[in-house]
Amino acid sequence: MRKKIQRVYIAHKKEFRFLLAGMVNTCVGLATYPLLYLVLEPVGVGYIAVLVIAQVVCITFSFWTNKYFVFKSKGDLRSEYVKFFSFHGLYFLINLIALPALVGLIQLNPMIAQTIFSIFIIVTSYFWHNAVTFKTPKDALR
Repeated sequence: MRKKIQRVYIAHKKEFRFLLAGMVNTCVGLATYPLLYLVLEPVGVGYIAVLVIAQVVCITFSFWTNKYFVFKSKGDLRSEYVKFFSFHGLYFLINLIALPALVGLIQLNPMIAQTIFSIFIIVTSYFWHNAVTFKTPKDALR
């Protein structure tokens, strides 16, 4: 059994690193919005402004973990960050519409609504970053 696990790990190292980084990024992401909301909302910062701040923090943190831990990329920092942010930026724009709809129309708590929305980002991010953001010429040959 141990040898099977080792073979699977060796064959899918990047995917395992992505899952591990994803767990860390998810914890950071899921904690950042509620913590910022709890700190900033009482002083008059609205939930959308909190979302903007949280997104910048989380996208940047996630970029670093993906670039250096998951994909071990040696590519151009600026180019990769633009590609990374393009993916998350698009979700962010959708999020700016979805969060007020979930809060206002469905009357979900902003923290719960944001948690639900985050799940969609998690599911699709590996494929984007593997195929676009951190794609290397070596990956293109596969």
